[in-house]
Amino acid sequence: MRRIKRFFKYSIKHSVNYVFLLLYKNFIMMKSISTCFTVFLLISFLFTTKAQTKQVQTKHAKTTAYPSFKGLIMAGYQGWFSAPADGIMYPDETRVRLDMWPDVSEYEKTYPTGLKHADGSTARFFSSTDKSTTDLHFKWMKDYGVDGVFMQRFFSRTLTEESRKSSSVILANALNAASVNNRAIAVMYDLSGLRPRVQGSRQGPGRVQGPQNVGYDCSSIIEDWKFLVDELKVTNQSGAKTYLHHNGKPVVAIWGVGFPDRPYNIRDIGLERLIDFLQNDPVYGGCAVMLGVPTFWRDLNSDCVNDPYLHDLIKMADIVLPWMVQRFTPLIHNDMDRYRDVIIGDLKWCRAAGIEYVPCVTPGFSWHNLSRYEFPNDVKPIGSIPRQGGRFFWQQLTTAINAGANMIYVAMFDEVNEGTAIFKISNNPPVSDVAKFVDNDGRPSDWYLWLTGEASKMLRREKPLSLELPERQ
Repeated sequence: MRRIKRFFKYSIKHSVNYVFLLLYKNFIMMKSISTCFTVFLLISFLFTTKAQTKQVQTKHAKTTAYPSFKGLIMAGYQGWFSAPADGIMYPDETRVRLDMWPDVSEYEKTYPTGLKHADGSTARFFSSTDKSTTDLHFKWMKDYGVDGVFMQRFFSRTLTEESRKSSSVILANALNAASVNNRAIAVMYDLSGLRPRVQGSRQGPGRVQGPQNVGYDCSSIIEDWKFLVDELKVTNQSGAKTYLHHNGKPVVAIWGVGFPDRPYNIRDIGLERLIDFLQNDPVYGGCAVMLGVPTFWRDLNSDCVNDPYLHDLIKMADIVLPWMVQRFTPLIHNDMDRYRDVIIGDLKWCRAAGIEYVPCVTPGFSWHNLSRYEFPNDVKPIGSIPRQGGRFFWQQLTTAINAGANMIYVAMFDEVNEGTAIFKISNNPPVSDVAKFVDNDGRPSDWYLWLTGEASKMLRREKPLSLELPERQ
């Protein structure tokens, strides 16, 4: 009922018959108004609303190969590795911020780096901007049964027309590759980079104007979504339609809501307006909104802001995704029991609120090299949350399924910076006195792709749930 009321309100606001409705409210106070004229006004409004609803259908594809998130394991896709103009990636080993190294043996194009392997050969890396890279990644998804990915789109990319266009190459390639390989794809807006309100009077795109202060809000994301729908046809790609839907609506994710280390206040960056736009705009709306929130969003403590307004935002959304990376570890005995209990409690809360829930799993975590810059006084050890050859990953997947999850988010597909990638990883990373790398524990480079595909089958009950780490035949 709450969403119906919001949709009705939004439709009236954007209807050309709004004026007539105001007249109607005045006229019904007059005994002289005829029943015929009243009926005429109501019919006129209903027809206009119906026409606006049809506008939504012309922007988004009417059908998709993925009409529901349920039964799927989706991964996050960064796609942020770019070769510089001189073609040499990571030239200085003292400035490397990666903790894993990809297996580049299958890439059509790779680039030299400033690092060396143990045999003295030059370590090479791929560029996400190459179409062949994206094509290969989506081919892997198809080959191993990874259902699809959420393409990360950072807030800074949404600010200007130029930044929207220049940052869309990888997304455009991904849309094509998703269609060719019949993989699900969706957009995830990452609020990283959104600045708080500050004192001053400078004007700029996406800024909130207020008494003696300005700051960014989410209005630029609204403009970016219009751009993606109109120019890139994200929800109506050419070829096979594979944009992820849920309950018949294209899914759009907003990540970074409710984290206390963020500089912005969730109350004053226009999140309600953004959610309302994505759900109810008569032209670009009709979407299902997924919010990326902290692990302990339900209790509003620990890694989460202590603000009940977060619950109001979550109840406005369609799906909630807690970010569970770094929150659990195989180094603590029975930590999977705690993981299970969090998921069970979250599912109960979401069922009562009438929204969907998708837990997060990750192979492990490492940011030793990154922490040397971000936390120079608190440098993290390499492989601080060990993968254990896939055992930790498998424990999370099976625990989530056992707890009642019917859809799962994997962090991440290609995130080698924090050591969470599931794509093909090298057991022969570069050697360095400064930069240290996690290997694949001697497992094949495609090990985590294969495990993800096996878990997808169990999630859809295509094969029995097995708590033990499987072995390939």
